Amino acid sequence: MSKTEIRFLEGPQSRWKEFKFTVSVLYEFIKGFRALHFVGPCVTVFGSARFKEGHPDYEFARQLSARIAQLGLTIMTGGGPGIMEAANRGAREAGGRSVGCNIQLPHEQEPNPYMDKWVTIRYFFIRKTLLTKYSYAFVVLPGGFGTLDEYFEAITLIQTKKISQFPVVIMDKEFYRHIMAHNELMLKEGTISPEDMKLFIFTDDVDEAVAYIRDNTIHKFNLKPERPFRPFKWLFEKG
Repeated sequence: MSKTEIRFLEGPQSRWKEFKFTVSVLYEFIKGFRALHFVGPCVTVFGSARFKEGHPDYEFARQLSARIAQLGLTIMTGGGPGIMEAANRGAREAGGRSVGCNIQLPHEQEPNPYMDKWVTIRYFFIRKTLLTKYSYAFVVLPGGFGTLDEYFEAITLIQTKKISQFPVVIMDKEFYRHIMAHNELMLKEGTISPEDMKLFIFTDDVDEAVAYIRDNTIHKFNLKPERPFRPFKWLFEKG
């Protein structure tokens, strides 16, 4: 987190500091909206930043994202290295659209080179909002705390009907076997309902994942590959 964000989360600040932080949040949202307004319907891919080219999960993300991009959907990621890079790369190699929402970190996470368009955001909560706002599906590949945070936030938003019931695909049953078991435990203990178990699928099969996304996005929401908005030159917008 930035020093500004740390101070904000430490409790009440002076009214002036609270106001300045609010203005900075508004600025970040507007920056994100301007950058991503014309990207078209997206599928957001979550996953670890730590896997390099040649790692099986890197290559799997590349293959899967290429297949999704061929549906006419834009691949969106967190804009960094690892699985994010692989997903953006797969989309570009397939001739599809590739975008990202990068995060500004103390150790400077650089945007990967496979994006047609990206924006760098200061605050995690704004970045997560943007990754959700433009997406009609979510793909969860192996990752760490950040990936789980993004997965559970997406599921919670769908469960509570804060967003539509977009498809959520969790790839790699072996890696996520404990999450699968914990979901079953929550169902058994009554902390989630049987209907909640229908909000996502676990699979290792690329064909199944692509078909599930296609049927629950393009067909369900009647999505078109063309972008629904056109830039206004007087606002200095770029498509």
